Amino acid sequence: MHLTRRKFLKVGGSSAALLAAVGCDQLPRELRVLYQSPKAVGPFQPPGTAEIDSMTHVLNRVAFGARPGDYERVRKLGESPAQASAAYIEQQLNPERIVDEAADFAVRRFETLSVPLGELFEYQEELLHNELMRGTLARAVFSERQLFEVMVQFWSDHFNIDPSKGDCKWLKVADDREVIRKHALGKFPDMLRASALSPAMLWYLDGRVNRRANMAEKPNENYARELLELHTLGVHGGYTQEDVMEVARCLTGWTVRSKNQKPYLEIGKVEFKLHQHDGAAKDVLGEKIPAIPERLSKTERERLGQKELDRVLEIVTRHPSTAKHISAKLCERFIADEPPSSAVKSVADAFSQSDGDIRATLRALFATEEFQKQRGNKFKRPFNFIVSALRATEARTDSGMEIVDYLRRMGHAPFNYPTPDGYPEPAAPWLGTLLWRWNFALAVSENNIKGTKIDFEALQKNSGGDAGFMAHLLGRQPSPEETQAYHESGAGLALMLASPAFQRC
Repeated sequence: MHLTRRKFLKVGGSSAALLAAVGCDQLPRELRVLYQSPKAVGPFQPPGTAEIDSMTHVLNRVAFGARPGDYERVRKLGESPAQASAAYIEQQLNPERIVDEAADFAVRRFETLSVPLGELFEYQEELLHNELMRGTLARAVFSERQLFEVMVQFWSDHFNIDPSKGDCKWLKVADDREVIRKHALGKFPDMLRASALSPAMLWYLDGRVNRRANMAEKPNENYARELLELHTLGVHGGYTQEDVMEVARCLTGWTVRSKNQKPYLEIGKVEFKLHQHDGAAKDVLGEKIPAIPERLSKTERERLGQKELDRVLEIVTRHPSTAKHISAKLCERFIADEPPSSAVKSVADAFSQSDGDIRATLRALFATEEFQKQRGNKFKRPFNFIVSALRATEARTDSGMEIVDYLRRMGHAPFNYPTPDGYPEPAAPWLGTLLWRWNFALAVSENNIKGTKIDFEALQKNSGGDAGFMAHLLGRQPSPEETQAYHESGAGLALMLASPAFQRC
């Protein structure tokens, strides 16, 4: 049914269901779209409770929202809803055991995502950027490994790189594959080291020009500062400007071959140049790093110079402020914009005791009482909102640039954030995106987005009618006000997608 934007906003704005908004904490393109057929081809069970239950909660937080049939699939995993939810979390913590054919098929068309690092420079940067964004969107929508994709998003923000800078235009594709996706549910120290020596990160934060060939030359502190402030200890983690300078000295000498650098071979290769390394004694966060004796052979001095990077990373990853900083960010993502200190402490203890094991840390987080109780209090960021809408409607989509354009208008297209701190998690920066969310809800519900199709009649029928369909979208039974607004709007799907309840998780 066609609905004018004016009528939609009028009906939605006058209904009680919307008044509470934001009050919350290898085929042709067209054939590929048709091939992405919905999995829920028959009746499915929507939530039957008036409040968000534990299964809906984990599907909203651990995943990018429920697809038709996900709720009952989770329910079958345990004797009680709580047991079923715990079983689902444990499944998601082991993504390597989950078959992911739909996501694999969806990203197969994006050939550049699997191209070896050295060959990336043969492609136009716009193509690489577009395929990186579209591939990320497709995986989030179609993957069965939902927690993995959620954590890929989390770490992409944590180790943010703006691909517009220099060779990052080509190198970010490899960084996403070899740093973020390779370690998203692994060990934090391994991810940190991979990031520190990532060609893209060396470019983005100027590590490649951090050198001290003589005592008069001043090291570049950019990466050292962000390593301490953003990647490990946090802005209030107890480090000083002197620590930043000492870390920068430890990391001198690392560089990466540029596409504009003679002899134009092995572009993107990371190297350590001893003559550009500061081999004098250093003091990092109270830990002494001895000078490298000149009497040693060049090979031994190179080994010791390179080892200083590992020593710095060991010091910062074992620092208690790092456990607290990472845990606070995880709790902010999964529990609340202002995470409870009790939860942060429990998660930080797990992080420290497991030497930064991400799975063990998340397992501790999901076991906290705070995670279990904080339901429906998070405002979805634009990417999460659009992905959850596509998942909830079992959309057949090519994850095209039309959808990416909506994300750009909302300020949340993947790999477009210009500063090292990454996209913000709290609700406040995203409250100004409501109009574009409503525009997207209208467009997707009326099949007005090229490359994306929804079968509204099938969804309505398979969910048991209007009441079941609303319960599926909202994650609970609709209120009388929401039911009234749904029927009065003339476009119930658009209204539900734009409703406060759907925009929360």
